[in-house]
Amino acid sequence: MNDLFASLHPPAENLLPFDGIVNDYGLVFSADEADGYLHYLLAEIPWQHDEALIYGKRITTARKIAWYGDAAFDYRYSGATRTALPWTNTLLAIKTHVEACIAAISPTRFNSCLLNLYADGSQGMAWHSDDEASLGRDTVIASLSFGATRKFAMRHKRSGDKREMPLQHGQLIVMRGVTQSHWQHAIMKSSRIHAPRVNLTFRTIVA
Repeated sequence: MNDLFASLHPPAENLLPFDGIVNDYGLVFSADEADGYLHYLLAEIPWQHDEALIYGKRITTARKIAWYGDAAFDYRYSGATRTALPWTNTLLAIKTHVEACIAAISPTRFNSCLLNLYADGSQGMAWHSDDEASLGRDTVIASLSFGATRKFAMRHKRSGDKREMPLQHGQLIVMRGVTQSHWQHAIMKSSRIHAPRVNLTFRTIVA
């Protein structure tokens, strides 16, 4: 297994060995800005427990989510449907900053964002791909982290090749190209982490 972030990488460098593109933009906010956004997200977002259909059984996850967008988009995944809430001014400001950060390499205007709240290291995300039809082909997903550093892992669907990266407070990565077709990703659990992490994944709904 390889650690993608063993050293610093320029944003234009592809961190995947094949079948996809992942770019690391590093810490895109100052420490004070990141702290302020984390406080806002924890206090002001109407978090709800997620639901998933696993082996035919509907379960409620410990992890919480929120879903925002330009319009009341329906987003269907894991056997459930979520309807987007209207943007808040703060979320729009974060989105605008993310779009500006990636404009030189992957110019994208996102119209939605799925937010995930992990209360501590006991909560994670199982292996999955964001390959829903509503996201279109070769989708661009910008993943922004606030809070506790968590291990983000990627696994190639065919070869089983695994990559890992610790995502830090205020760090931005972008998955694009055919990544979702060939790779799964997950957030690993850890008993050593006792602080929350909020992850914002900016997306473009096309259908």
